[in-house]
Amino acid sequence: MASTALPQPPPAADTRPGASSGSRAGLLAVLAVLVTMTFWASSFVAIRYVGPHLSPGPLALIRVVVATAVLAPFVLRRGLAVPRGRGWLLVGSYAALWMALYSVVLNAAEHHLDAGTAAMLVNVAPILVTLWVGFVQRAGFTVPLVAGLVVAFSGVGIIALGAEDTQRDLTGVLLGLLAATLYAAGVLLQKGALRTIDPLSATWWGTALGSVALVFYVPSTVVEVAAAPTGAVLAAVYMGVFSTAVAFSLWAYALRRVDAARLSLSSYLVPAIAVLLSWALLAEVPTVHGMVGGSLCLVGVAVSRLRGGRRGPAGRAGQRRISAKAPQPRNSR
Repeated sequence: MASTALPQPPPAADTRPGASSGSRAGLLAVLAVLVTMTFWASSFVAIRYVGPHLSPGPLALIRVVVATAVLAPFVLRRGLAVPRGRGWLLVGSYAALWMALYSVVLNAAEHHLDAGTAAMLVNVAPILVTLWVGFVQRAGFTVPLVAGLVVAFSGVGIIALGAEDTQRDLTGVLLGLLAATLYAAGVLLQKGALRTIDPLSATWWGTALGSVALVFYVPSTVVEVAAAPTGAVLAAVYMGVFSTAVAFSLWAYALRRVDAARLSLSSYLVPAIAVLLSWALLAEVPTVHGMVGGSLCLVGVAVSRLRGGRRGPAGRAGQRRISAKAPQPRNSR
């Protein structure tokens, strides 16, 4: 027997005020994340390209000076927030450790490692942040965190022990891990600084004070820039404009519109993009040991971000912790 039900009208369009603009803002945030990850990944490739012509210190100085100059008109037009009291300590430490020292150490690491392997080592930083939260903030350690830590550092061991030139690459691995540590410290300090000033002002102060911290590289920078080919100098300027000024601004834009925990997962795209760009532009790919070990590093970071159990009464019994003095942090970055 045929159905006598009348055909249903098509669903009405969502006419609520702001519905389309909210969707558009979400798409723009996703696009901002993808562009940011590409710019950050490209910096690993640019460092390898510039390395034979500019030493680590001068390259870091050019990067932060250019970023400071590019951001200046935007931050002044919007209104530059000035840190106060403890805010100066946080911003100054974030500038010195992340914008200055991290850049120098990463540049040095890439004199020993290819771009893709360096990017994979630096992405161990989220585990280091979580360890800090667990130890210092007494948040405890979940089983996934400990498992991820073991997997990630097994990958580091494979990279180090599987190298053909063990001494040279071991130096690169140690510098890469030091860069990851400085990156993690910078994230924690930036998080504290952002409680006192807006993201754009924090970024500008970071690059400006980072330039001051690297000022003793000015004489060698002048000498090396005069001798370097134009392409190397332009690549260094590119890093300041796009990998630093534009990328950090887009990151701040996305951070205000996307959940921070979900946004932090996007950093896993950086090593993959770095490997592809390095292969396409420099004909350089990680060794087999670098690929296997680096992949284990990323898997370890992903495992460490898993929850130890479900929230709520039904899941509490299964949420096994090695230490449970405090609830797990919502976002470790």
